[in-house]
Amino acid sequence: QGQLVESGGGSVQAGGSLRLSCAASGATYLNCMGWFRQTPGKERERVAVIYKGGGAYYADSVKGRFTISLENEKNTVYLQMNSVKPEDTAMYYCAAAPLICDTDSSRYKYWGQGTQVTVSS
Repeated sequence: QGQLVESGGGSVQAGGSLRLSCAASGATYLNCMGWFRQTPGKERERVAVIYKGGGAYYADSVKGRFTISLENEKNTVYLQMNSVKPEDTAMYYCAAAPLICDTDSSRYKYWGQGTQVTVSS
């Protein structure tokens, strides 16, 4: 059974930076890893995802500010968040899928426990 363990959330002022990490263990093969975020009363939103082969996709709201990267040997995915804004405040979840980096969160088989990111103005 696969497990995802996140770290790196916290509080930061607008314009600052944070780096999230997510380490996967126990899963046989994960072709896609990435990050979703959710605020109360809203649906979970795909922020950034990356394939093992290197192709990455970003939400329009974070393009140019966030960078996702994958360390294949460690099965670890990172999200470097720069120039953060108050609207980036959310619970961030690591997700992984055996095949496709879908926009639909229900297609992801593995989820982390979530890490809170709070951006103050």
